[in-house]
Amino acid sequence: MADRPYHHGNLRAALLGEAERTLREQGSEQLSLRGLARQVGVSHGAPRRHFADRQALLDALAETGFARLGDELRAALDAAGDDYQARFRATASAYVRFATRDAALLDLMFAGKNLDQSPALHDASERAFAAILELIQHGQHTGMFQPGDPERTGLLLFATLHGIAALVTAGMIDAGQLDGLVADAVAQFMARRPQDREPALGPAHPAGRGNPGTGVKLSPEVREPNPPPTLTDAAPARVL
Repeated sequence: MADRPYHHGNLRAALLGEAERTLREQGSEQLSLRGLARQVGVSHGAPRRHFADRQALLDALAETGFARLGDELRAALDAAGDDYQARFRATASAYVRFATRDAALLDLMFAGKNLDQSPALHDASERAFAAILELIQHGQHTGMFQPGDPERTGLLLFATLHGIAALVTAGMIDAGQLDGLVADAVAQFMARRPQDREPALGPAHPAGRGNPGTGVKLSPEVREPNPPPTLTDAAPARVL
């Protein structure tokens, strides 16, 4: 049988599109240049004009994923209005939606060996998350976000959002809870205003035999609890 022709309107885009479909439906183990050539309808050698080997294909697929993720995060941010916390919730929700919709692609994007081997892929990942990093830096500058190293704080936020997405993908929590969980997660990273702080507690041990806050006296029959043990009361720790 003669080889299929090389010619294709936009072979690179067609190969990446078919590769993403295969990744979503069958997993990365089923991806091969020869298989993609057959699916797209070109000769088995045609994909090598765009991808030197299978790893080059995976890197390009991951880079495309980071570009799309970055576009979705930026679009969510731009559409969210002026309220800082609303902008952060919208951007965080956009990430979790991407992570639950394209879980297999996200796994490929974050494969350590890909990031280590491809500087272009590493740069693409940084561009994708630039919107969130800018939000953190702006919030810290204006006192609306927790202080600290922005990249470390961003990593903690990412771990939280990624964990929510993983639980949804695994079916451990209902997808209908996603927006509420994201909103709660974002709220945990916001700087606490003075009026939001809990009031200081009163004395740990009330004076006398009563509650100074209410004026209620303990009856003679009710014994006060023993005071909690202190560190000096504890047995010495065993040294290994």
